Amino acid sequence: MSADTLPQEGSCRCEHVRFSVSAAPVITMACHCTGCQKMSSSAFSLSALIPASGFTVTQGCPVIGGLQGADRHYFCPHCMSWLFTRPHGIDEFVNVRATLLHNASAYVPFMETWTCEKLAWVSTPAVESFAQLPEPQEFPRLLQAYAEFSRSAPANP
Repeated sequence: MSADTLPQEGSCRCEHVRFSVSAAPVITMACHCTGCQKMSSSAFSLSALIPASGFTVTQGCPVIGGLQGADRHYFCPHCMSWLFTRPHGIDEFVNVRATLLHNASAYVPFMETWTCEKLAWVSTPAVESFAQLPEPQEFPRLLQAYAEFSRSAPANP
């Protein structure tokens, strides 16, 4: 994802809630945990971790759903699409459901998490893989590796 492809627009399924991403992700991921499987009604959820300053809801008013715990999962109040998550204790980032962006193909998952809960038949092109979550001390290396990966990835229209 290069700066010349920004901003990216996104929306829920019914388009009652729309948002804009004006900053490149710091990392992209697929999460295989059973919680993401249930909330996405799929084998995994796809996310792009975006600096909060580069994420804006431009239409509608998302509501908090999911487990309603420490992590705040936001949904469209009309179609109930899972839009984004504001992770607990990490206010400077928003975890956007990458498949809701109009150019979703540009957000290839760089890492996959919770592979210990992954469905046996699932595979992703992720470069990094973790049985659960990476240890906090791994994130500087992962963010640097993703920056290099995203610079070398072919641009998507």
